Amino acid sequence: MERHNLLNEFPEFTTKIHDLKTTDNHFRKLFDEYHEVEHEIHKYNSGAEVTTDEHLHELKAKLLFLKDEIFIMLKN
Repeated sequence: MERHNLLNEFPEFTTKIHDLKTTDNHFRKLFDEYHEVEHEIHKYNSGAEVTTDEHLHELKAKLLFLKDEIFIMLKN
């Protein structure tokens, strides 16, 4: 299963991601939460753990929301 690491998702913002992680607490919180949710989704998709389709759908929706919020911050 493909992972959706933010550095892979937004390679053009690698430096800005690093800078914001170290200077912006809100960005750091979003970044950490994104990776926690992405890791959880990966566990279910890889078969390492089992969940309901509804829960997986909710996690994917949350991941997209976080990604959108992060992208907004990266564009500014």
